[in-house]
Amino acid sequence: MSEAPDKESKTEEATEQKIRNAVEKGNLPFSKEAPILASVIAFLLIAVFIATPSVAKLTFFLAELIDRPEDWLLNSSEDIGQLFQVLAMAAGSALLPILVIIPLAGIAASALQNAPRFVGERIRPQASRISLAKGWTRIFGRSGQVEFLKSLFKLSATSLVVFFVFFKSNSLFTEAIASDPRALPEFIRQNVVRLLAANAVAITFLAGFDLAWSRFHWRSELRMTKQEIKDEHKQSEGDPLVKSRLRSLGRDRARRRMIASVPTATLIVANPTHFSVALRYHPAKDGAPVVVAKGQDLIALKIREVAEENGIPIFEDVQLARSLYKQMQVDQMIAPEFYKAVAELIQFINSRQRHIS
Repeated sequence: MSEAPDKESKTEEATEQKIRNAVEKGNLPFSKEAPILASVIAFLLIAVFIATPSVAKLTFFLAELIDRPEDWLLNSSEDIGQLFQVLAMAAGSALLPILVIIPLAGIAASALQNAPRFVGERIRPQASRISLAKGWTRIFGRSGQVEFLKSLFKLSATSLVVFFVFFKSNSLFTEAIASDPRALPEFIRQNVVRLLAANAVAITFLAGFDLAWSRFHWRSELRMTKQEIKDEHKQSEGDPLVKSRLRSLGRDRARRRMIASVPTATLIVANPTHFSVALRYHPAKDGAPVVVAKGQDLIALKIREVAEENGIPIFEDVQLARSLYKQMQVDQMIAPEFYKAVAELIQFINSRQRHIS
């Protein structure tokens, strides 16, 4: 039985959470043809606008070097090294646009697809990268088939472009042989521009298809089964059983804290069995009586039990106990409508204490 769900069962679009996880792991749609197209266009722009002055400058330098050899004495290894250094600087100056503009164009095309980021997950060793089964799937799966078709298209398009530019007309090579040697560089440049322009048009179509395909394939790979969506929702919202258990634990802790506060109460208002409300009133710090505990049924009986153990007066008043229980919350001062009834009970306790003393 397969551990991973098959693709036929992945019928649901990826959730925002799964997309975020994929982005964090560096799993992003990427077209390999876009940087190639950018490099070809950069090469074309160099050939049209930069190649002529650069080559002319290099040609002039080499002509001066050949016409005036007496300016360069080669009497020692240092002289030879200096000559090679000058030649390297001249050639480097001519090649600098190619070495800078083309890589920058490729990097820009990649950065425009996805913002650059460092993702450690991409360089972490993974067994799937050396797995024969995974490799077989990558090569002969749908993605591998698309890559094969793209390669076939590039080969066919390049062959057709070369044929129509160089071989369709037999006069091209004849013109190259018959032309003035000084005009040969410009002749070559013009035909290279034609070749690059034709290839740029072909690669533009391929890059457009590849951009659309990479995003479609990325979305399809992120598709989820209905069970995966349910599991993700359960993880994000929390397992209902766990949440119920946590709420139960929270209520238990609150009840224990409440029962522990009963000994601080001044009096208990209760009906015979169903409700108990513990009230605290210390004139020095309480503006009005405060509910320190309340309960129903078993908790009500527990409040009364703790009160009896600590000698706290218990008053049975069915209507008052029921109203306090329903309207008041723990650690809350009683409402003004209860002042009179509770004050009478507190006054009774105080008078009894004075009588005893």
